Amino acid sequence: MRILLAEDEPVSRHLLQVCLTGWGYEIVVAADGAEAWQQLERGDGPSIAIIDWMMPGMDGLEICRRVRAQGREPYVYVLLLTERHQQDDVVAGLKSGADDFMTKPFDEPELRARLRVGERIVQLQTELVAAREAMRSIAVVDALTGLPNRTAILQTLAKELNRTRRERAPLSVGLVDIDHFKQINDTYGHLAGDAVLRQTATRMQAPLRSYEAVGRWGGEEFLIILPGCDAQVAHLVTDRVRSAVAVEPLLIEGASVSITCSVGLATTCDGRIVQPLELVSAADLAPYRAKAHGRNRVEAAEVAHAG
Repeated sequence: MRILLAEDEPVSRHLLQVCLTGWGYEIVVAADGAEAWQQLERGDGPSIAIIDWMMPGMDGLEICRRVRAQGREPYVYVLLLTERHQQDDVVAGLKSGADDFMTKPFDEPELRARLRVGERIVQLQTELVAAREAMRSIAVVDALTGLPNRTAILQTLAKELNRTRRERAPLSVGLVDIDHFKQINDTYGHLAGDAVLRQTATRMQAPLRSYEAVGRWGGEEFLIILPGCDAQVAHLVTDRVRSAVAVEPLLIEGASVSITCSVGLATTCDGRIVQPLELVSAADLAPYRAKAHGRNRVEAAEVAHAG
């Protein structure tokens, strides 16, 4: 664990550095307040800081206030080090955002014990952040394919529609339906069906550009969002996706299983008002026409614009 040691007095700084290095910490040294803040305002700065109260450039209280205002994650544990020992001084230090307060000259066993408390707090905060991010991921990511789930891809579509309205630019969506998926499940089992879904998700992403998005809409259906693509360009893009899905059979239980998909395409342009589900519903009608015409193809739908 890295520790920032901010101390302008050379002798005290040297003694602290010797102790901290001997205890196995990686030390980042700052000789004044401005240098200390430069280290702490970085996103990858040290997670524990030992800061002297009185320093040139910026005092310890101001650094504490800035650290807390920043709200950085992972959490920064701040130990304020000072010769002041009055109760009012302790209160002022803690109010500024310091986690702990220790007077100079420091006692080595006490300092080490306080740093261990700081380590536990930093570790707990890190675990809480990780748990929060895991819950956030569960809320927006489809667990099977790793793609954005229905809620997340619909939110992306709403944002892109708002942007294209402002810019009066086209936007297309493609609804991808895996052909004969029920037959694959019935013949080879649901684990095989899951493998087909995962492989389809992987293959669909390859032809798409960084600003285009694909998510799992539900069951064997996926939604592709193509900002800036009119109907003609979107047809080319989704046809590349279709070809990528069908590029080669998937080996399942020793059998070679072809994966193909039918794609329904819907486009809105010129800033016309259309709601996300309206656009998806229009695209949803077209795969049935694609399947009726032999599957493994792209069919376009008409969108009725409101307003």
